[in-house]
Amino acid sequence: MPAREDIFQKAMNEGHSAAWDQEWEKAVGAYRRALEEFPDHPKALNSLGLALYQLGSLEEALQIYTRAAQISPDDPVPMEKVAQLSERIGDLKTAADAAIRAGDLFLKQRDTEKAFENWVRVTNINPEHAIARSRLAQVHEKLGHAQQAVTEYLAIASIAQRAGSADKTNEMVQKAQSLLPDSPEVKQALTLLKTGQLLPKPIRGKGGTAPIRMAQVKQLQQPQKAASGLDPVAEARQKALTRLAELLFDYSDESPAAKERRGLSAIMKGTSPISMQQNEQARIILHLGQAIDAQSKGNETQAAEEMESALEAGFKHPALYFSIGLLRFKGERFESAQRFLQNAVKHNDYALATRLLLGQLLVRKSDFHSAALEYLESLKLADSTTVTTEEAEDIRQQYEPLIEAYQNQKDETALRKVCENVDGLLMRSDWREQLHKVRDQIPRQEGNMPAPLADVILQAQSSHVIESMNRINQLARMGSLRSAMDEAYDAVQHAPTYLPLHTIMGDLLVKEGRTVDAIAKFSVVAQAYSVRGEAAQATKLLRRIIQISPMDLGARNRLIEQFAARGQIDDAINEYLELAAIHYRLAELDKARKTYTTALRLAQQGNADRHWNIHILQRMADIDMQRLDWKQALRVYEQIRTLNPDDDTARKQLIELNLRMAQSDKAMTELENYITHLESQNKNELALKFLEELVQEHDDQPLLKRTLAAQLHRAGQTTEAVSMLDALGETLVENGDKQNAVEVINQIVLMNPPNVEDYRQLLDQLRNGG
Repeated sequence: MPAREDIFQKAMNEGHSAAWDQEWEKAVGAYRRALEEFPDHPKALNSLGLALYQLGSLEEALQIYTRAAQISPDDPVPMEKVAQLSERIGDLKTAADAAIRAGDLFLKQRDTEKAFENWVRVTNINPEHAIARSRLAQVHEKLGHAQQAVTEYLAIASIAQRAGSADKTNEMVQKAQSLLPDSPEVKQALTLLKTGQLLPKPIRGKGGTAPIRMAQVKQLQQPQKAASGLDPVAEARQKALTRLAELLFDYSDESPAAKERRGLSAIMKGTSPISMQQNEQARIILHLGQAIDAQSKGNETQAAEEMESALEAGFKHPALYFSIGLLRFKGERFESAQRFLQNAVKHNDYALATRLLLGQLLVRKSDFHSAALEYLESLKLADSTTVTTEEAEDIRQQYEPLIEAYQNQKDETALRKVCENVDGLLMRSDWREQLHKVRDQIPRQEGNMPAPLADVILQAQSSHVIESMNRINQLARMGSLRSAMDEAYDAVQHAPTYLPLHTIMGDLLVKEGRTVDAIAKFSVVAQAYSVRGEAAQATKLLRRIIQISPMDLGARNRLIEQFAARGQIDDAINEYLELAAIHYRLAELDKARKTYTTALRLAQQGNADRHWNIHILQRMADIDMQRLDWKQALRVYEQIRTLNPDDDTARKQLIELNLRMAQSDKAMTELENYITHLESQNKNELALKFLEELVQEHDDQPLLKRTLAAQLHRAGQTTEAVSMLDALGETLVENGDKQNAVEVINQIVLMNPPNVEDYRQLLDQLRNGG
């Protein structure tokens, strides 16, 4: 079937639009449709690669960029992306080879800065990479960068010496000596050679250890991947190690893009997911790197100690808590393991594994009652993965009476049986398949609702509580609220810790109009769920409180904590924005801005949608403007401009703020940079419109009028430009500002209008004092 250009272009436009709005899933879908028409289109492939990268699908993004590099072998960009992504996933050989090729291609395009960046990437991965060192040395020498060239030539000499090539070693040292004869490094190298000693080994660049740690994590995972699957604990371990390596990678990255991302910490006044105090960040990077290194060598005790040191340095993350807890459990330090694991149980990625580990730990301590409850919680989490998302909540609810029944279980044999059954079912590589097999054997309940697997696995009996709840709901539907409440009080005597029953009591209080009592009840139940690690249920109740009482700041703050603990960063940020809006409506601007700052810090933790940064910064800038804190507003708008160069509102505010602060040079620099940016994208009409609006709003700024006139002239509207400058020059003369008037008339002369001689005469008169 022939390719259809119109469908391709439409899909590409839809993809670009979605990418602009940072809706990356939509962008991926659109670019895939475009590639169905033209499978080898380089731009479509590169666009799809970028969208997949933004979604975190690194391996698929790597495949797409590899294909783009094969189709466009002379384009350095996809090859550079192959290098970056390979480095990110720990495939260092591919990363080094691709970066060398990308550097060579950039050099062909005379982009030496990008060439250097790629070759330096190689030396960070492998300091003894002779080809990269040779490229750097030769180009530095040609560009007159003597010191850098000497450093690279001496590095090559060291590599050659260790390879047994004495002639090459001497040649490289002499080359360095010819460039900088008096260099202390050269003199040291000559002395070492004369005395038969080894030259210093090439040094890895700053931030170069992060890809090594990622590669070590990849090696740790390889033996496990050989099996058909992983048990929940091994899965969580793999996720945690990968996440720690990614965080180490991000905070060790010294590339301009990474530094720009971290520049937001200035707006947040020193706050960030990792404390941006330089010494603390360095300690965290050091300890995380050493922890991964120790674990790759099988030294789990040292790995745990290094991770605890990172925690003490201020780095708090569920992946770290889980990793320490697991390592301490393996080392049979159960009290320490339990303490760390309890900090990871609320996060979705680690909840199931943490529950299982806590169960195993408590069995080791012969606390079979607590162990059985942890195993039941783990079974609830695992069971909810066997049904649809819509049915998962019902499954979890059905476990509540089962867990309640075991709260009062005293029979140690029955408790041991629970622990053994659940552990045997889940602690295996094919646990998902086993769960689905059990699920297929259970008939659905009335109403086609799935029954909990625990009914088969545990044969638990909790019919009394369920029957009571059915009677309560029936009475409530009939409008007999008092009778329903009496039934609820009676049921609570039999199951005092059964939280769904307390939730129903809260619902009854709402129906009776006793909202204060209902909120108090929901708050207590939410707290109980949170203590149990049931973040989803706690979240549901806190939302209910906010729905009843939107101004309940305590409930909203607790809801935010729940979202953050579960890794639902976008939801947490959204609640922060709602909280900030409440403060704003109450004219509490300081509290509103502080809340936005906290939201911005959270948005930097890695999993949040990137559009939050700009949205939050815009709100912060609005508050700064209202408080007349122009200096702080200027800093915020600079960050917005960096994140979104096409934001004309931020650009205009930067110009206007600089003008208000009597910084006209900076204002004009901002204006010129934006005009240049627009022209580079062929948006000349937009540039002209932007200037016209500025001039209308700032009629008293001659420089703006002169800039608009220059833009009109470039657009072929010389008559309009000359007319504007003529009127401006006349105004300046009338105000006695002859110096600026001369510059304006000279600008007219350079435009060469038909009556240019008249302006030359006027120029002479002004210069001669006429």
